[in-house]
Amino acid sequence: MIQSKGYAALEKSADLTPFSFERRDPRPHDVVVDILYSGICHSDIHQVKDEWGGSIYPMVPGHEIVGRVASVGPEVTRFKAGDLAGVGVMVDSCRVCAPCKAGLEQYCEPGFVGTYNAKGYDGVLVQGGYADNIVVDQRYVHTISPKFGPRLAAVAPLLCAGITTYSPLRHWNAGPNKKVGIVGLGGLGHMGLKFAHSFGADVTLFTTSEGKEADAIRLGADHVVLSRDKDAMAKEKGSFDFILDCVSADHDLNQFLGLLRLDGTLCSVGLPGVPLPIQAFAILTNRRSLSGSMIGGMPETQEMLDYCADHGIVSEIELTTPGKLNEAYERVLKNDVKYRFVIDMAKL
Repeated sequence: MIQSKGYAALEKSADLTPFSFERRDPRPHDVVVDILYSGICHSDIHQVKDEWGGSIYPMVPGHEIVGRVASVGPEVTRFKAGDLAGVGVMVDSCRVCAPCKAGLEQYCEPGFVGTYNAKGYDGVLVQGGYADNIVVDQRYVHTISPKFGPRLAAVAPLLCAGITTYSPLRHWNAGPNKKVGIVGLGGLGHMGLKFAHSFGADVTLFTTSEGKEADAIRLGADHVVLSRDKDAMAKEKGSFDFILDCVSADHDLNQFLGLLRLDGTLCSVGLPGVPLPIQAFAILTNRRSLSGSMIGGMPETQEMLDYCADHGIVSEIELTTPGKLNEAYERVLKNDVKYRFVIDMAKL
């Protein structure tokens, strides 16, 4: 077994504390990664606090992982010791269902194995990236381009926030001659702005907070609309091809559905903690669609990472240390971070 150390929640809503544990011995197709950086995702907090139910303790969170390959199994072909590597939201899937065969492992019919708070198909609890190392089958490990250079820490959130916004924007063809809205300027929303702008769309940020215009425009917005301003919202009625809703709090979806033109789509990726009511006429009018999207499969996630390397796209981050994890969680809950925390695991 491989000895590991990190930070874990030992029970529901407990603070994260130092934790020693074991990873499996590498199998023939496994890659052992020494973790350099691990992003903090809001879903980490939800699961540590068991807000979605079914949490398994002890829990080492973290599914936005960037590191360097320490060793590989004898049948690994894609990596060698010393390579940069990334691990995202999943570490396994059934591999034989139709979605898996199509490279859409995030929709694996039996269910993919999450990077933490999950049990593998062998029944063993898996632990995540708030740790010094991780062992993963090469199929679920991504190559990280050296083009990112000194911005390697800012690559970590791409493994979740990046692919969560990239995938739906690509799927619904956000690009030239498309009017695209991004709801919320946060950990997800700022990545949505960057991608939609890079793809060539006309991009509008919707926000409830005044004073974000300069930052939004810097990140890729062509326009900024205060969603609490009824007159400003009325001017946008029926004009959008696609809206990506990145808000994780309770909010009114109907006002954004009303902004869609004929056959427009509103896609939700923000995971609000409560059900959001939908008015029938909000979707009947203009034959609108309300949809959702879950991260991306392994091929698309690699495509996203390569695109980001070629186009100079990374997340906006603030570095923190393992010893300040609980403080970082509190600041995330207060929306007191621009825009993602990343843990410097060298400080473990």
